[in-house]
Amino acid sequence: MTKLTVKALSEEIGTPVERLIEQLADAGLKKSESDQVNDEEKQTLLTHLKKEHGDTSGESEPTRLTLQRKTRSTLSVSAGGGKSKDVQVEVRKKRTYVKRSAIDEQAKREAEEAANREAEERAQREAEELAKREAAEKAQREAEEKAQREAEEKRLAEEKAKREAEQPEADTAKREEAEKAKKEMNAKNAEAKKEADELKRRQEEEAQRKAEAEAARLAEEARKLAEENAARWSEEEKKSKDNEKADYHTTTSSYAREAEDAQDRKEEKAPRRRKKKASAQEDNRGGRGGRNQRGKKGKLAKPTSMQHGFDKTAQVAKQDVVIGETIVVSELASKMSVKATEVIKVMMKMGAMATINQVIDQETAQLVAEEMGHKVVLRKENELEEAVLSDRDETSEAVSRAPVVTIMGHVDHGKTSTLDYIRRTHVASGEAGGITQHIGAYHVETDNGMITFLDTPGHAAFTAMRARGAQATDIVVLVVAADDGVMPQTIEAIQHAKAAGVPLIVAVNKIDKEDANPDNVKNELAQYDVIPEEWGGENMFVHISAKQGTNIDGLLEAILLQSEVLELTAVADGMASGVVVESFLDKGRGPVATVLVQSGTLRKGDIVLCGQEYGRVRAMRDELGKEVTEAGPSIPVEILGLSGVPSSGDEATVVRDERKAREVANYRQGKFRDVKLARQQKAKLENMFSNMTAGDVAELNVVLKADVQGSVEAISDSLLNCLLTKLK
Repeated sequence: MTKLTVKALSEEIGTPVERLIEQLADAGLKKSESDQVNDEEKQTLLTHLKKEHGDTSGESEPTRLTLQRKTRSTLSVSAGGGKSKDVQVEVRKKRTYVKRSAIDEQAKREAEEAANREAEERAQREAEELAKREAAEKAQREAEEKAQREAEEKRLAEEKAKREAEQPEADTAKREEAEKAKKEMNAKNAEAKKEADELKRRQEEEAQRKAEAEAARLAEEARKLAEENAARWSEEEKKSKDNEKADYHTTTSSYAREAEDAQDRKEEKAPRRRKKKASAQEDNRGGRGGRNQRGKKGKLAKPTSMQHGFDKTAQVAKQDVVIGETIVVSELASKMSVKATEVIKVMMKMGAMATINQVIDQETAQLVAEEMGHKVVLRKENELEEAVLSDRDETSEAVSRAPVVTIMGHVDHGKTSTLDYIRRTHVASGEAGGITQHIGAYHVETDNGMITFLDTPGHAAFTAMRARGAQATDIVVLVVAADDGVMPQTIEAIQHAKAAGVPLIVAVNKIDKEDANPDNVKNELAQYDVIPEEWGGENMFVHISAKQGTNIDGLLEAILLQSEVLELTAVADGMASGVVVESFLDKGRGPVATVLVQSGTLRKGDIVLCGQEYGRVRAMRDELGKEVTEAGPSIPVEILGLSGVPSSGDEATVVRDERKAREVANYRQGKFRDVKLARQQKAKLENMFSNMTAGDVAELNVVLKADVQGSVEAISDSLLNCLLTKLK
C-alpha cells in the first residue's frame, strides 16, 4: 500500500492542488495539502469521477436482478359420493429487475428541470398579468370613488353655502349682542368671586390668629396653676391613699350599714330550696374571690358586708366589619362582637324583620352595621372571576368588521318581510300568524359587504327581548308602515335606540299601497325627536316596499354608509367574546345558545363561560343549520355543549381553563341563589301584616313551557301585568 500526499498526487496526475482538494471533498474526503492518501481513498475518488462523467463500465454492481418465489398450498377437491380430496398446489413466480442506465436518469432529470422551469415561467407570466388587471381595476375603482366623493362634497358645500346665505343678518347681530352680554356677565362674576375669595381668606387668617393667641393664653394659665397647686395636690393624693387602707365600715354611712344588716336577716329567714345552678350563681356573686363559701353542714355562709362587686359598664368596641355580597344575621353579629338578638332588634327598629339564620343582602347589612356604630368594608367576592376573565389573549390588531343591524318596529309593519326579501327566504310563514316570536340572527352577503341582521318581535309582550336586541347592535332600522303611522311599539323602539346610543335609520314600508302617506310618518316621528335629513336632522329616511322589493338596495346602501361613518372595528384573532341573543333546550341536542360574536374568533372545541353556565363547544351551526368550525366578529352561531341553558343577554367569553370556568359558574350560581332568597325573604316579611289581614287567599301555581327563553319572559310578564280583580 503506497501512500502519497495530496500535493504529490496532484503533481503525478497533472492536476492543480486546489482542484484535487475540491474533487476529494465532492467524493466525501476532506483533505488538506499535506495529508496522505491511501489506495482505498484513491479508488473512491476514481469511482466518483467516473460517475460524474457518466462512465459506468468499470462498476462491479450488477445491472440485472432476478427474484424467484415458490408458494405451496393445499386445495380441497370434491370427489364422487360426497367425499373430498386434498391436492397439493405449487405456484412458482419469477421476476427480473433491470437497472436503468445513468444516462437515462440524467436525461430524465434534465427533462424534469426543463418542465419545471417552463411551469414557473408560465405561472410568473400569469401572476404578472393578474397583478396588472387587479391594479387597473383598483385604479378605476379609486377614480370612481374619488369622483363620487368630490361630487358629494361639492353638493354638501353648495347646500351649506345656500343655508348660510339664507340666514338673516339680524340673527348675526343678536348673536353678537348675546356674546357681548355673556362676556360682560362672566367678567362681573369673576370679579365678584375674586372679592369673595379675598374676604374669605382674610377672615380665615384672622380666626387662625385669634385661635393661636387663645391657645397660648390657656397654656400659660395652666402652667401657672400647676406651679401654684403642686404642693397641695401631692398632700391630697397622700391622704387619699391612707384612707383607702382604712376599714370599709369607717367610710360607710350608718344608713348603708342598717340596710345591709336588714338584707342579711331577710336572707337567713328565706328557705334554702334552690337548684344547684342557682346556688352556684349566688355563691359567685357573694364574694370577690368567686369561691363557694359553705358551712359545716353545707349551707351557704352569710355574705359579709366586705364582699361587694363592681360591674363596669361595657362599651361596644368600634371595629371594621367586612361584608360580602350576602351574609347571615348570626355571622354579622359575630363580626360586630354582639349578640344576634341585638342585631335583630336594630333591624326591627329599621323596619326589617329577620331571623338569626336568615341571609340578608349587602345593602341591608351595611345599614345595620353603620347604625350600630361600626365601620363597614364592602368586599367584592369575584377575585377568581376577574382573574379568569383577565387571562385572555386580546393583543391582536383591530380590523374593520361588519355592522350589526337590528330590525325594530310595530307588529305587522313588515320587519320580517323586509329581511326576507333581503335574504330571499321565507321565514315569516313559519312563525305563528306570521308574527315573529324570537330574535332571529342572520348575516347577509351583499355586493358591498356583509351585514348581520337581528330581527326582533314587535308584539307588546316582547319588551325585554327588544331591549336586548338594541343593546347588542350598532345600527337600528325602524320599520314604519306608511299606511299605519307611528304606533306604541314604534315609540318604544325609538326609546330603546336612544337608551343604547345607536344611530337610527327609518324605513318607511308599504309605499306601494294606495293609502300610503310617508309625509304623515315624518311629521309623527318628528314629535319624538326623529328628524329627517331633508329637514336638517340626523336620521336617514328610506322609502321601501318589502312586498314589491322597491328601494331595498337603497336601504342597504344607507346601512353601509352609516357603518362607514361609525368606523366599526374588532379584534379578529384571539379568544372570542360575545353576547347570548337567544337560548333554548333541545330534546336531542341539549342546551343550545345563539351567540353573536363581537370580538375574536370562536372555534369548535373552545371553553366558553356563559353567565352561570360553562362548557366546551362541541358543535357550531350557522343560521341555515350548516356545520361551521369557526366564527369571526359580527357572525351569529348556534353553539352546543354548555352545562345548562344560559340567560338571554348573558356575556359569552372564551377562557383557557375548564376547571376555573366551572368554579366561576358555580360561584355565580350560588351568588344568584343567595341574593334571590334574600330578596324573597325580605318581601315575605314586609308583606306579612298585609297577608294576615287579607284572610285566606287561594294560590294557583303556574308552570310555563315555551320553545325559547324569550317566549317564557314574554308570557310571564303578560301574566304579571294582568289587571284582573280576582287575581293578585
